[in-house]
Amino acid sequence: MRVYNGRLITIENGTFPCGYVDFEDGKITAFGAMETAPAYDGPVLDAKGGWIMPGLIDAHSHIAICEQSSGGMGNDCNENNRDPATPEMRAIDGINPWDPSIKTSREAGVTTVAVCPGSANAIGGQIAAVKLAGETVEEMAIKPCAAIKMALGENPKRSYGQAKNLSPKTRMATAAIIRKYLTNAQIYGEKKAAGEDVWDPQLEPLLPLLRREIPLHIHSQEADDLFTAMQIARAFNLRYSIVHAADADRMLKYMAAEDSIPIFGPYACWSSQHEMVNLSPATAGRMVEAGIEVAITTDHDVTPLWMLTHFTGLAVREGMPEDAAFRAITINGAKAMGIEDRVGSIAVGKDADIIVFNGHPFEYMTKTDAVFINGKRYK
Repeated sequence: MRVYNGRLITIENGTFPCGYVDFEDGKITAFGAMETAPAYDGPVLDAKGGWIMPGLIDAHSHIAICEQSSGGMGNDCNENNRDPATPEMRAIDGINPWDPSIKTSREAGVTTVAVCPGSANAIGGQIAAVKLAGETVEEMAIKPCAAIKMALGENPKRSYGQAKNLSPKTRMATAAIIRKYLTNAQIYGEKKAAGEDVWDPQLEPLLPLLRREIPLHIHSQEADDLFTAMQIARAFNLRYSIVHAADADRMLKYMAAEDSIPIFGPYACWSSQHEMVNLSPATAGRMVEAGIEVAITTDHDVTPLWMLTHFTGLAVREGMPEDAAFRAITINGAKAMGIEDRVGSIAVGKDADIIVFNGHPFEYMTKTDAVFINGKRYK
């Protein structure tokens, strides 16, 4: 298949005012400027002067685990009963591939997402990286466990301290629970390495995190929580992303010193909690100015995933450089999940997740003309 005659945004390999992308068997085989395109006799799609770019990525969502229009029966986000640490819970086991939001989001150009447990627990479980295409979770999955979800701040306190009169009631307790489980996982890993016959289903999922094979995604909003998240990551030598980061403006110099991609947002919603009062689309641009690479999230179902480009356009309007905005909803989200070898940019060998927009992707009136995932056309 060849998609041609559009402004080609590759993200990492340049921009071509009039370019093309070839793909076969689900993988990109060639791309570049139209004047350099070799002869081609396969099926083609004329972009008609539109914009061609890789599929969009949201590195933090609850799509298909908080199902559209299903009420409590379709909400499988938080296992917040009596244990605030549930690393053994897998988001992929709660995904409904037939959630109506998947089709709506896919047709808006979103092709890959992180499906995350919620933030009621200090340790919520395992985040799945999936494509928004497929009839089963096996068909959708890129990485069944792409990251571990943890949370600081108001949500664990409210879910346990206020709702159940259980720990954690304070930020101290939430951080202590996280540190205890990570320390226990270290000891557990040492025993396994020494050949001891041990098995702990709660600690086992934390071993890849401690080995830096997968990252930590840690829900943090207020400045004090952002700093606690950084301290925990440093103490255990973890790869990590801070998620939401409402107070990032107060922490720019500290965040800039970290080798980490914050997943910022949602910022186009009502500040329903005290810790969210400083959320602003202008913060994304200030993070970039400080030298921070950032990913942008809708936090679906808090705000709709299909509006990802619109929310990113707000950040551009408020000062975020356009090239950084494109990275924020493509390659940076992929890097935050450790799947940048497959998605996030147009490069030979990567998955053929290709979007054609009929105008500038951040323009409110723009629509998608075509959506390909793994080389298959879905719109």
